[in-house]
Amino acid sequence: MQMNQRITQLLGIEYPIIQAGMVWVSGWKLASAVSNAGGLGIIGAGSMYPDVLREHIQQCKAATSKPFGVNLPLLYPDIEQHIAIIIEEKVPVVFTSAGNPGTWTSKLKAHGIKVIHVVSSSKFAQKAEQAGCDAVVAEGFEAGGHNGREETTTMVLIPLVKAAVKIPVIAAGGIATGRQMLAAMVLGADGVQIGSRFVCTNEASAHPDFKQAIIQAKEGDTLLQMKKTVPVRLLKNAFADQVREAELRGADAAELNQLLGRGRAKKGMFEGDMEQGELEIGQVSAMMQSIQPAAAVVQEIWIDFQSALNDPLHSLV
Repeated sequence: MQMNQRITQLLGIEYPIIQAGMVWVSGWKLASAVSNAGGLGIIGAGSMYPDVLREHIQQCKAATSKPFGVNLPLLYPDIEQHIAIIIEEKVPVVFTSAGNPGTWTSKLKAHGIKVIHVVSSSKFAQKAEQAGCDAVVAEGFEAGGHNGREETTTMVLIPLVKAAVKIPVIAAGGIATGRQMLAAMVLGADGVQIGSRFVCTNEASAHPDFKQAIIQAKEGDTLLQMKKTVPVRLLKNAFADQVREAELRGADAAELNQLLGRGRAKKGMFEGDMEQGELEIGQVSAMMQSIQPAAAVVQEIWIDFQSALNDPLHSLV
């Protein structure tokens, strides 16, 4: 079987493995470790003020000579400053999300920056292609954090997006192993973006208690919540229970936003409040068993992928 090279050639990386740029998790230490290991590390700008983002970019450049990226939520209030810093610091690739890709793509590409947009449907994938994006991340609703409203699973979403666009497709949502990576590529993906697995690494800036909670998570321990505002997949805790109770009695978006308040994700994921914090993680957390160095995760995924490629039906023998 000929290995698909579209993503590795586009991004200048060894393996078509991309570490998601997650808030409060993906700083320069994680991004540089993944890039040095042959994948593409991404800094999560969604939880960073402009000066903090610049510091992380500069630290990442000092820690790796290999390509890395920045994930940039387009609805972020400091978006113009973030864009200016990314251009000034010559970040090679930007992953955009949560907004219209047409707003900033042409400006970024004019400075030689590759732009990849995160989508939850084939319709939005086509819009990203029309906006000039170099690739899309098609993210199924198994994924942690903020999700699309369609609730389309990765297994359904990937072939739909693949049929809808000509640009490369990166699969995300419910992927943590090389065998899952192969399954996504069989469905048409050119590479994979992995989030939850990389939260459980030494270099991730997530609080140790959050990492341990992920390790202990079982099937059904995450829920897609806040559907009347912006859907988000959370690990069950006291706050998630409060949201669920409010939703069951018909709370509107205003009440849910009031319940959420400000800084809830930081409180949980970064500061370690396991009861009242917002704990964003994917369904695949049920498969996490240990905390490892990021380089070991990349290698383990790649070796597992090669093994699955050579013997895809071993479990049936």
